[in-house]
Amino acid sequence: MNILSIQSHVAYGHVGNASAVFPLQRLGVEVWPINTVQFSNHTGYGAWRGQVFEASVIGDLVEGIAERGVLSRCDGVLSGYMGSADIGAAILDAVERVRAANRNAAYCCDPVIGDVGRGIFVRPGIPEFMREKAVPAADVITPNQFELELLTGRTCTTLPEAIAACDALHALGPKVILVTSLHVGETPPDSIDLLASGPDGRFLVRTPRLAVSLNGAGDAIAALFFFHVLRTGSTAQAVSLAASSIYGVLSRTEKAQSRELLLVEAQEEFVTPSRLFPASSI
Repeated sequence: MNILSIQSHVAYGHVGNASAVFPLQRLGVEVWPINTVQFSNHTGYGAWRGQVFEASVIGDLVEGIAERGVLSRCDGVLSGYMGSADIGAAILDAVERVRAANRNAAYCCDPVIGDVGRGIFVRPGIPEFMREKAVPAADVITPNQFELELLTGRTCTTLPEAIAACDALHALGPKVILVTSLHVGETPPDSIDLLASGPDGRFLVRTPRLAVSLNGAGDAIAALFFFHVLRTGSTAQAVSLAASSIYGVLSRTEKAQSRELLLVEAQEEFVTPSRLFPASSI
């Protein structure tokens, strides 16, 4: 499997491509990473160095890959945080180029906009770009609960409301949806839910709630879910395996009291999760 991953990148730690690429490689995927930024570390530290690349760099690199004659072998495109609408447009151009070369190629968009407690943390115009351009172009999307509510204009306090919001997003175009960090009325206080909706049904995975909140976990689970969807064609298997792997990594990270995801130390979790959480049909 070959996946073109267009995301931010950090030299130290694990967010963006630095969080998504290695888990995919550990699972045997040939990843073609294009970095939209190159920072020393993620911005959650409050200080960082590096630079944001121009949107034209994305098109230039995709053109270079096309010149190798390999775009027809690209099975999917993965994107996450978009620093500007220009970057977003360049990513969608890349998606169109890949689809022109391989009509079976899929696009997974992690519509990064914000989170509960933090609110919107992207630049003005990005929420609208996600809703009007990126989400309709995607085959797979992986919003968190905050993003699900923002993209649909709906409040999700119950599971039926979350399912209805997924239906509203399906109507825009995406065939498969993973909602992460879902906590509704039916969710026990000590748990966290993941809701997946696809052509084969709707499925819920519930895991224990860990006392940890780390940058990059969303980037990793989006990559894992996309991979498992492409590999198995099963929404249920994809959410079960992705959730189990991320839980294993987060659990190891929590025990070590690390500020960064222990992706390398806990890499066996991607191949053989130490605890498997089944998906329940709903």
